[in-house]
Amino acid sequence: MGKVRPILIKNVSKELISKYPDVFTTDFEENKKLLDKYLEIDSKHLRNRISGYIVNLLKIKNKD
Repeated sequence: MGKVRPILIKNVSKELISKYPDVFTTDFEENKKLLDKYLEIDSKHLRNRISGYIVNLLKIKNKD
């Protein structure tokens, strides 16, 4: 089975990638630091989920 993610995580991640295409990388730890810079997220859990989904989207994009 695949991973199930809420719509909020998907929408925020896709919006960030479209706004800042050259900023985010496939490195999870680096993306966590960048998210603190570009977003104001209160929850560490939510920040980590968004960072992980960004990594997943960029890996899929790089395959093509």
